[in-house]
Amino acid sequence: MKHGLNKDLKFIFPLAFLLLAAGCSADKEKIVFSDEAASRQLVTNAAVVLPQPKPQQKKLDAQDELKVREIVFGYLLSRHFWDDGDYSAIFLQGDDDEVDALIKKFSGHVPPIKPGYDADLPPNRTPIDKDTGRPAMILSVDVGELNADDAVDALGKWYAGGAVTGFYSFELKKNGDDWEIKSVK
Repeated sequence: MKHGLNKDLKFIFPLAFLLLAAGCSADKEKIVFSDEAASRQLVTNAAVVLPQPKPQQKKLDAQDELKVREIVFGYLLSRHFWDDGDYSAIFLQGDDDEVDALIKKFSGHVPPIKPGYDADLPPNRTPIDKDTGRPAMILSVDVGELNADDAVDALGKWYAGGAVTGFYSFELKKNGDDWEIKSVK
């Protein structure tokens, strides 16, 4: 048995070498070395295209962005997305100071707005209010740059799991020191 195995290996190794050599010798693409004339011709005919600078967008200052976020959060909080569910809390996505200010401003909201540390966020599932163990909803606002007409676009989103999610698209315009919603889609 050992003798038959050696005979097979003597046949297989040369066959494998021939197949490997045949595959490597296929001339699919010529390799051009840097000292060849064809390579120099390619470099000579190359065109350099520089990217065109984008027009500079005006930045929205931090105070105005907070005002826009507050208006959009206020709109979302008035929509009652939670009426069909058994939601015990609303969580707002934002920094702690902003969320604290909105909790004070909307202190009588039902369900109550709670700080983020009270949320349990299982992956791809409905957020849970740690205090009650019941479902909760998350609201968030993304604010864009100033448009050419000094309006600003914002996206107000709600999330309570994969089946309960959505957004509104806002356009806001400044009126004096305050911002107003021009349109909601």
